[in-house]
Amino acid sequence: MQRRPLLAAGLLAGGALLRPAILRAQTGNQAGEIGSAARPLKIGVTAGPHAQVTEKVRELAAQDGFALRIVEFTDFIQPNAALAAGDLDCNSYQHQPFLDQQVRDQRLPLVAVARTLIFPMGVYSRKLRALSDLPQGGRIAIPNDPSNGGRALVLLAQAGLFRLTPGADFRATVADIVENPKRLRIVELEAAQVPRALDDVDAAAINTDYAIIAGLNPVRDSLARESGESPYANLIVVRQPDRDAPWVKRLVDTYHRDEIRDFVRDTFHGNVVAAF
Repeated sequence: MQRRPLLAAGLLAGGALLRPAILRAQTGNQAGEIGSAARPLKIGVTAGPHAQVTEKVRELAAQDGFALRIVEFTDFIQPNAALAAGDLDCNSYQHQPFLDQQVRDQRLPLVAVARTLIFPMGVYSRKLRALSDLPQGGRIAIPNDPSNGGRALVLLAQAGLFRLTPGADFRATVADIVENPKRLRIVELEAAQVPRALDDVDAAAINTDYAIIAGLNPVRDSLARESGESPYANLIVVRQPDRDAPWVKRLVDTYHRDEIRDFVRDTFHGNVVAAF
């Protein structure tokens, strides 16, 4: 498998280094060489299901003479930073609300070009058999990034644990909880850390990719779960100047092949769903 680690330190270089990197990305990507054996297309993914599916994409692409190099990350922040800096050609790991928040807050020149997978978020516990068993003052861990945190709050509200301000969506915060009869306490953690907190909290809302890495079965183990019609489809994301590049269409066409849809179905058994 063609993967290489990318250290966060290399992504945090000063602005003087970042600007030339972006310039290289904007000019070099038009040379028509991305996807060749000498210049594989570099795609950033998070470890787990995204990496597994992208490896299958890489295998299919290689059969057509289209070379991909997979770069794995362990958090949700660095893949966008690496893409904006020109260290990647694209990434595949995030949904539209998260991308919108990152583009707005970090002023990143990124845009989505295709849907990939849906990872229904679930609520898990190592102490409870049902969410109705939550004790007074129980603690629930959720992701601390704005889009996934709000998504978790909506899921918990739909499960009947509390009520949110009318019309609350993925932008909801803890301040939007208006009725909380059990006085449940929300613990906000970095998304990758939430599964590790299961022994310390009563329940946790966990992104499916991290749940699978933690050895959980989202279909079997979750106490509440988003439906398969979740609007949070993950995306292939590129820099804005590259959105119409020939290699983008070639990548999307490969990802959307029936073989990939079948691989997702047969590998994840409903825990992850193809969104194309």
